[in-house]
Amino acid sequence: MAMFRTHWGGRFAARRRGPGWGPPFGYFGPWGHRGPGPRGGRGRANVRAAVLALLLDRPMHGYEMITELESRTGGIWRPSPGSVYPTLQLLEDEGLIVSSESEGRKRFSLTEAGRAAAEQAGPAPWEDIGDEDLFRNLGELREAGLGVVTALRQIMTTGTEEQRRRAIEVVVEARKKLYAILAE
Repeated sequence: MAMFRTHWGGRFAARRRGPGWGPPFGYFGPWGHRGPGPRGGRGRANVRAAVLALLLDRPMHGYEMITELESRTGGIWRPSPGSVYPTLQLLEDEGLIVSSESEGRKRFSLTEAGRAAAEQAGPAPWEDIGDEDLFRNLGELREAGLGVVTALRQIMTTGTEEQRRRAIEVVVEARKKLYAILAE
């Protein structure tokens, strides 16, 4: 069993990987990976479906798949190499894809069984996310959120106690206003 360290609940804890391991939602959160991906994010199942859908277009290497998925989702989903490469190995073990060395890289392509599985799976996972307006809005939201986090970090590290208190009030008020928008 592999030992790892993780953080949740305000403290570090050493856990052993095995049945029932990890924080309340599993190691990668409630989405099964590091964030909400296509179709609400179902972790490796999404990566599997996405890889098969990408390979319907053309043979690709792993990093190319990662960047292509980020591009096709408008930057809101970029699976990690730690989820793509094990999925590629699993698909290869199942006989759905084959690999070949090309230009010093391992390129993957679908077998006949893989092509049938990809076509049976229906629309590509990124097609269920929504339209281009959603991608643009999520990109704008991410930029705005990162700006807020940066400003908040500066206030919390260099601001006075009064400035920190006011910053927390602003964040709490913003959260209330966002929920009010949703309730309209």
